[in-house]
Amino acid sequence: MDPRSGCPINAAVEVLGDRWSLLVLRDVMFGDLRHFRALLTGSAEGIASNILADRLVRLVEAGLLTRGTAARGQRARYSLTEAGIQTLPIIYTLGNWGLDWRPGDERLRDRQRLMREGGPAFVEELMDELRARHLDAPPKPHEGPGAFERLAGPAVTGGAAPG
Repeated sequence: MDPRSGCPINAAVEVLGDRWSLLVLRDVMFGDLRHFRALLTGSAEGIASNILADRLVRLVEAGLLTRGTAARGQRARYSLTEAGIQTLPIIYTLGNWGLDWRPGDERLRDRQRLMREGGPAFVEELMDELRARHLDAPPKPHEGPGAFERLAGPAVTGGAAPG
């Protein structure tokens, strides 16, 4: 699909600016929900199956996700592309705005606070871990628990995905 204009903001909004696309990406990233049924049942917002199917097709066509081939009777697995992984800073920034300006579930707000405290270095670490999970990149060495393990740690309780 050709964008309505040559404006980079418009081009991004055409892919990411609907009500569900960023939430689907969030659930793939933070919930590691990689199959249709898991995304359908794991979304805290209760996405309808026809809307989820449409958004997955759009995200694959836009190059943010890939859809693995599934043999008969098997489920297709979705993976982030590098372009999809690069949406994490956008999701992080939106989460920070929501933390400052919107009410919400304290458990999920705690997760966003942990991300905020970690700052850009923590976001980069999350992105490196996503590359290992989705792009089969070699994991980067680090001391102690990884970024996703810290997000899911005892200090942060609740569901799989921030915000």
